[in-house]
Amino acid sequence: MISTSSSQKKNLQSLLASNLKKLTITPPSNHEFDFGDVFGPLTPHHPDPTLHSPSSTSPPSAFLGDPQVIHTRSHSYVGPSPRYTVSSSLPLQIQTETEYEAEEQDDDEEEAKPKIGPEDFEILRVVGQGAFGKVFQVRNKGRNNEDGDGLFAMKVMKKVTIIKKNHVDYMRAERDILTKVVHPFIVQLRYSFQTKSKLYLILDFINGGHLFFHLYRQGIFSEDQARFYTAEIVSAVSHLHNCGIVHRDLKPENILVDADGHVMLTDFGLAKEIDESSRSNSMCGTTEYMAPEILQSKGHNKDADWWSVGILLYEMLTGQVIIYRDFQYV
Repeated sequence: MISTSSSQKKNLQSLLASNLKKLTITPPSNHEFDFGDVFGPLTPHHPDPTLHSPSSTSPPSAFLGDPQVIHTRSHSYVGPSPRYTVSSSLPLQIQTETEYEAEEQDDDEEEAKPKIGPEDFEILRVVGQGAFGKVFQVRNKGRNNEDGDGLFAMKVMKKVTIIKKNHVDYMRAERDILTKVVHPFIVQLRYSFQTKSKLYLILDFINGGHLFFHLYRQGIFSEDQARFYTAEIVSAVSHLHNCGIVHRDLKPENILVDADGHVMLTDFGLAKEIDESSRSNSMCGTTEYMAPEILQSKGHNKDADWWSVGILLYEMLTGQVIIYRDFQYV
């Protein structure tokens, strides 16, 4: 079984806390961030009791069947979004008549397309909960043949929470990256839209559960099973790297298993586009799966993902993770 001692966890927590203190967070300004360039224009949102959070008098567990916690696990850490101060003066842009007419034509085509919003989906149940919101299993009310059974996963994030935590760029990057990645072992983004208070990502619904659930239930995987899962994870990660993307939060909870037993990478909230010569100094990921260079704030690149893949394989075969203690993995 997956086991870590409280003293080892405390060492990890204190190491991260000391490194996080060195980070500089830009104070949020009064500027109202606009997600329109990635999530589209605001979608009119009419009150719907199925979409609202429970009242303050209702217990949290009463909301649409919140999933039970079956095991204590470390959460993903995320440093501040690398946002620069928004300039109050914008450069003057001069458009030619031809460019203006082309933009008008594009706008007309956009207006002709049917808008999609929260009311187009029926919420069935809660399947996950994170720092910024929840993930629901939903059904497209007006599904067509392309949607199959019309089932999707709807990730709902509160704008006020994202802005308060200074994670605007992470959320924008997640949507941007999902639109660029197409691979059989990576969850696909189908729709994205926003209302005045929330952001929505509609993704394929993978009904086989998290890899962590299967590992927790079995204890360990056979070599053949671990080899099969790892090969598909390596294929997906290689594709991400070829697209100039590093995931940075590979762990069993972020790997789904579909009905046919194939893995699907999900949760790109900490992913980043990075070129071959660049290094990122962000402190992010999950402690047990972080590469040494991230924990020691030395800067990291795509190689950090391969460290996480190695930890995943070790965990599949032994049921345990390698613990970082006294600047060594034990």
